[in-house]
Amino acid sequence: MRYAIYFTPEHDDPLCRIAAGWLGRDAFGGAVTAAKAFGALSAAEVAFHTAAARRYGFHATLKAPFRLADGMTEVGLIDAVDAFANATVPFDIPRLKLAQIDGFFALVPAEPLPELDRFAGDVVMAFEPFRAPLSDAEIARRNPDALSPRECRNLSQWGYPYVFDTFRFHMTLTGRIAAEEAARVRVAIEECLGDTLDKPVPVDGLAVFVEPSPGAPFEVRTYRALGKQAERKTA
Repeated sequence: MRYAIYFTPEHDDPLCRIAAGWLGRDAFGGAVTAAKAFGALSAAEVAFHTAAARRYGFHATLKAPFRLADGMTEVGLIDAVDAFANATVPFDIPRLKLAQIDGFFALVPAEPLPELDRFAGDVVMAFEPFRAPLSDAEIARRNPDALSPRECRNLSQWGYPYVFDTFRFHMTLTGRIAAEEAARVRVAIEECLGDTLDKPVPVDGLAVFVEPSPGAPFEVRTYRALGKQAERKTA
């Protein structure tokens, strides 16, 4: 079993519900829904383009999937998430936008947010004691020959290439899209999202996702609210 520490909006948040509908699976409970046509994309095309992202559920990676280190337990991990969440002040991402990163579509902050980057870095460090070292097979799956020297060091030290100064907050909505299909897919996603991105996105919770067995869909094991709602501030 692998665990991951992700950001996702709370279950009844409109963005979470719409994104789950687009992906065809709700990470809160694992319910699967039939794909729908959007824009010029048929339902079958939407299902095809979202297949890779569907397994992981709607999320932003903070602490990438990991096996528990020797001596660590799920109960201990969840207790640590509780403590971290209680000590962390919520904040807002003023606006997300749709972007294409390395070929796949994702939601990213419209402007740089140092507070968001610090939050992600704090998560990486706080839960590092729970992470077992990567196996040779896990390292190979990250294709280290294609990584920069800094990304390789991050992979070796933290189990994921994209942390700290190489971190990019993103909430994936598709697999890699060919250039000739990108415009059609973008229009379909924009139609699905509607005006959802016009509102700030509260970063007010932290989720523990689990992969019960290799290749199985990730699901939310537990979701913890951050700090006190009265302390929310805008990044």
